[in-house]
Amino acid sequence: MLKKQIIAAGLVAAFLMSAGALTAQKREVVLDKVVAVVGGSAILHSEVVSYANQLVEQRRAEGYTSDRDPMNEGLEMLMKQKLLYNQALIDSITPPNVDSYVEEQLQSMITEAGSIGALEAREHMAIYNYRELLRQRLTEQQYAQSMQQEVVADVVVTPGEVEIYYDTLKNEEKPIIPEQYVYAHIVRFPASKEEARRRTRERLLDMRERIISGKSTMAVLARTYSVDPGSAMNGGEYPPGPLSQLTPPFADALEKLQPGQISEVVETEFGYHIIELIDEPKNGMYHYRHILLKPVYTTDELMEPLKYLDSLATVIRSDSISFEAAAKTHSEDALTKMNGGLVTNHDLLMSNPQYANVKYTATKFRREDFGSGKSLNDYGALVRLKPGEVSDAFTSQDLRGNEMSKIVKLLEIIPTHTASLVDDYLTVEEMALDSKQSRVFDAWMKKQIDGIYVYIDPEYRKGTFDYPNWIK
Repeated sequence: MLKKQIIAAGLVAAFLMSAGALTAQKREVVLDKVVAVVGGSAILHSEVVSYANQLVEQRRAEGYTSDRDPMNEGLEMLMKQKLLYNQALIDSITPPNVDSYVEEQLQSMITEAGSIGALEAREHMAIYNYRELLRQRLTEQQYAQSMQQEVVADVVVTPGEVEIYYDTLKNEEKPIIPEQYVYAHIVRFPASKEEARRRTRERLLDMRERIISGKSTMAVLARTYSVDPGSAMNGGEYPPGPLSQLTPPFADALEKLQPGQISEVVETEFGYHIIELIDEPKNGMYHYRHILLKPVYTTDELMEPLKYLDSLATVIRSDSISFEAAAKTHSEDALTKMNGGLVTNHDLLMSNPQYANVKYTATKFRREDFGSGKSLNDYGALVRLKPGEVSDAFTSQDLRGNEMSKIVKLLEIIPTHTASLVDDYLTVEEMALDSKQSRVFDAWMKKQIDGIYVYIDPEYRKGTFDYPNWIK
């Protein structure tokens, strides 16, 4: 959670195998064998079968069919993954932390199987062996994804390239933009925010004292109380990594610690932490664990801003004050209050003001697509409004889990339409960038394939490959 790359939205490699693909719904019983080798990594027949089954299930759910043999397609996707994994090791890409994903997936599989014993019987191995297999495969996938991101990280498109790309699209190739919402909000946090922060700090100080006095350990308390989903199940522990990947207050505190030492309470944008340095840093890599807590409010404390905003909404609806003026006076969102509460993509706005986006489709209200100010419940309030109407107050959380209340005003609904370069520049720019990144990545892949050892069993060389030079 503390990693900068977790905050930023990364590229998701389409060919990366999901954890659920490790086991098919109905396992095909076959004599396993190595069907391909890429660099120093072997690909088993069972892996290809599992991946091919996953592709079929995924496409069936999406209503999409492919002319390509899923076994052939699955094999090539796995070969891409192996190549990227090998190159990531050569380029010393920062090791990914997959512990929380491993435990989450393992618990899901145990639940599905009915018990640990049932899972062991299904997988023909002990649970600890299967955990390591799962960790190895997920680690490989994350390495591969990071390597692909590295390959295209410096690819950019100019406005001229975006225009050329748009002009080359046929009418049927131009994207259809779903219905979009333009809206404003007024945000209020609980008035007891400072009191809640004080309570949180005191809880952490109490935990720190328990650890120092030997009454408990950081790992036990982290599993019990930490709200960091990336490390709590692993006792608050993260694998070694550079300080540059951590938010500055956290990194500053960690850098000052000696092995085994517990920090004072550290405040970051994510909440409050106590940190333990596990061992001596090596080559600038810090191995640590932490406990993260966020302020918690009582029901009465959460109701206070709701009542305040409901009263304000009533005043706005009576035309005693405009929504824009009310936002300037009453909103506690510093990024929007001076702009009439208009919700926009502030992070992008700061570096590219000419590309400010104030239009949001229904899918853009998912947690991973938040911009500054958008919250999980905004869409639920907006769909009940007509343009110009103001919602009742509702509670929500921002991207970092901070409790807040708000009212929203629907400014405009933009109907579904074919994307235009003028009105939907950001969408077209994203498509142009994806196209350019694909070209750059394909060129890189072809070069890497030529320079790496590849063996494919003759039985698996049939079919169509995106990169024909796999066959040597």
